[in-house]
Amino acid sequence: MPVVSPYGRDNAAVLFGLAAIAALVGGSLGGIASWIGGVVAGALVGLTLWFFRDPDRAIPAEAQRDGVVLSPADGRVVQIVRLQEPEFLGEEAVQVSIFLSPLDVHVNRVPVSGIVRFLRYVPGRFFAAYRPEASRQNEQTLIGVETPCGKVLFKQIAGVLARRIVCTLQEGQRVQAGERFGMMKFGSRMDVLLPALRAELCVREGMRVWAGQTILGYLIPESAGLSQRDT
Repeated sequence: MPVVSPYGRDNAAVLFGLAAIAALVGGSLGGIASWIGGVVAGALVGLTLWFFRDPDRAIPAEAQRDGVVLSPADGRVVQIVRLQEPEFLGEEAVQVSIFLSPLDVHVNRVPVSGIVRFLRYVPGRFFAAYRPEASRQNEQTLIGVETPCGKVLFKQIAGVLARRIVCTLQEGQRVQAGERFGMMKFGSRMDVLLPALRAELCVREGMRVWAGQTILGYLIPESAGLSQRDT
């Protein structure tokens, strides 16, 4: 049986309660109502277990190295673009945007090892998460981590259905690549921003990625130059 994420247990309790009510009401009425109640109850239980599932992940051994950037979310890469990032990186960045459909695992994992130096909640709109303007205008939480190879910024971005973002990180907290840190509920977007001049990407638009398993790319330390990875 799928494990329900702690981040979704409040929602799961509500859905399980509705399932129990549907089963009881249907059973008390008898006949076709009993069958309908059973179907509704089963659907609610199945939906809950599926959406709030939290599978274990085998974190790549390579993620222990400085400079390795893992995907923080399951989904599909919908955009890779260069832009200026003044909030935390303070330089030109390459942004990798991942769209999470309602069918994807929505538990998020830290992409890099380091120390959380920046944390900000930004209220906003609820455009469809696959649209480019969602990165700029939607409600989001910004998380900046300082690593031995430089700074990384990632954003939990709400969508049309995702109206609640859960982030358990705190400024000053030391984190490990691949560890769980939160959840975006019911379809959303995750942006990862790396220093453009020192990032080597391993993904392209249209690729499927998995949180804590897929390597998005590598950060090259400034002292190593622009043509080689930190080894």
